This record gives sequence, structure tokens and C-alpha cells, in this order.
Amino acid sequence: MFFGIDPVYFLFIGPGILFSLWASYYVKSTFSKYSEVMAASGLTGAEAARRMLDVAGVHNVKIEYAQGFLGDHYDPLTRTLRLSQEVHDSPSLASVGVACHEAGHALQHAEQYAWLGLRSALVPATNVGSYLSWIFVTIGMLFHRPQFILLGAAVFGLAVLFSVITLPVEWNASVRARVAMVRAGIVTVPESDHAWIVLRAAFLTYVAAAVTAVLTLLYYLWRAGVFGGGRRD
Repeated sequence: MFFGIDPVYFLFIGPGILFSLWASYYVKSTFSKYSEVMAASGLTGAEAARRMLDVAGVHNVKIEYAQGFLGDHYDPLTRTLRLSQEVHDSPSLASVGVACHEAGHALQHAEQYAWLGLRSALVPATNVGSYLSWIFVTIGMLFHRPQFILLGAAVFGLAVLFSVITLPVEWNASVRARVAMVRAGIVTVPESDHAWIVLRAAFLTYVAAAVTAVLTLLYYLWRAGVFGGGRRD
């Protein structure tokens, strides 16, 4: 330990942190680039999402503003699509792509897409598990009790599972959006290719989160002595 920090921790999760930083930069720069390219239809993100949902026959979803830059999300509990101001009010291909991606989650919900239902069911346990895992791991490291670290790793496994399940959910929402945008006349086929670049960039942030979660779990298991390391400390 160095000033209370285990250097080995950074050896495990360092690649994940670097990947996350790069993914965050890449999605912001890509969004910024295609924010300058306007959709020929002139529809804003909010209008595009509404048209996409209407064409699909999903009329019970509210659309409102979200807080923060790219804080866009779909809330299945209240059937609400929340879009950041940049996405809600802009007719750019970047905004339309992001808005339609979130509308894709609403389509998943309407069609009872299994992976979305599983992810939603894991949210409460994941939130509690992420908090408790730090407590168990900290106790285990402070008092040299590998069984507590192992318990923390087991609880943190819920967060890892959530991150992994998120990948097919997000990818499927983007694929749905790419097809539905063209079908609804929101964008042309060439324009959908540009919007797809933005969505692929955004997907990398979920990949980075999953990688970091897996690496963190591996570190916990190593500290617990599962791989033959950490226990001697």
C-alpha cells in the first residue's frame, strides 16, 4: 500500500480507465462534429423521436428535458424519454441520432425486449451492491480478512452483470434507431450512416464501463487470494 492506495489496483484497472477516458473524448468530439451537420428534414431531436415512436405505434411515451450534457435516457418506470437540451432542440444528425437511439429503448419496452427487462430488474440490486461491495472490500483489506473481500467481489458481481447486459440493450437500441429513422422519413439513408457513426461512438462508453467493471472484479478476486495473490498481504 502507498499512502493508503494499492498500486496493484491501478495495474488491474488502468487499461479500463484509459479506455474510458478515450471513449469519453471520442464520443464528445464525434457528437460535436456531427452537431454541425443538419438533417435535411429539419426535425429536432425531440421531434424526430416523437415521429419515430408515432410511426411505430407507440403513443404513450412522454418526451421532456434532461439535465446535463448528453444526459439522455429512457425511463421505463414512467415511460418518459428525457433529452438534454442539445439533443432536444437541435436538428443536427448527432442530436437526431441520439434522440432516436433513446426512442429505440421505448420500442424495446413496448415490445418487451427481454434484455431490457432483465437490466431494469437488476437496477435496485446493482445500486445497493455497488455501495456494499466497497464496504466489504475495505473491511477485508483493513483487517486482512480475505473472506470479506470475496464477499465484496460477489456483491460487486451484480454491477458487472449489469454492465455486460447493458451492451446488447444499447446496441439493439441503436440498430432499431438506424432502421426506424429511415423508415419514418426522419433522415435519408446517407444521413443515417452519419448518425450511425455517433451511435457507435456512444456505444464505446458502455463497452469501456463493462471492461472497467470486469477488471475491478478481477482485482477484488486477486486481493481475496483467488489467483494466489493478495492473501499474503
